[in-house]
Amino acid sequence: MIKYIAIAGNMGSGKSSLVQFLCRRYPQIRPFFERNEENPYLADFYEDMGRWAFHSQVYFLALKFRVHQELDACPQTVIQDRTIYEDAEVFAENLHRRGLLGGRDYEAYRRLYETIAESINPPDLLIYLRSGLRTIKKRIRLRGRAYETSIDAGYLKDLNRLYDRWLTRYTLSPVLVLDADRLDFMSDLVDRIEVLEAIEKHL
Repeated sequence: MIKYIAIAGNMGSGKSSLVQFLCRRYPQIRPFFERNEENPYLADFYEDMGRWAFHSQVYFLALKFRVHQELDACPQTVIQDRTIYEDAEVFAENLHRRGLLGGRDYEAYRRLYETIAESINPPDLLIYLRSGLRTIKKRIRLRGRAYETSIDAGYLKDLNRLYDRWLTRYTLSPVLVLDADRLDFMSDLVDRIEVLEAIEKHL
């Protein structure tokens, strides 16, 4: 039985929208949304990534761990907007490759992440929303978060490459890949049916 569904994808790929859509379709599912606004370092991080990368990533790691503990204890089926695995394998890794999170800070972060990852239950199903740069930039602009407006295209491209790299190595659960560039599951009825049929094959 599927108990834990995770939605993965780059910024602006439509994760929160898919969570909302599925919870309307299946009212018995409890959503766990990403809580970016709780990170007190986030705005500073986008202003000066090198200075605040370690602080921001460790805070996200602790926050995701708390969320995982909550969803592990939940008696009903749950769906999560972004996993702890993405934080480490995509976002922190991107900062490391860019020279913004290195040395002992990166080693300390990885050790903490690996310890946490061993103590939590992985998803029963991972749904990955694959999105191109044009789609991502459009959705970021539409949602209008001030701290995201300064993110450069190269940073977003690097995240996409790392998502694809991570998915080739991910073995914790079945993976369903959805083309978020093509599928408008919020407003197009045909796309909505296609998404539901694809997901229900796993449910």
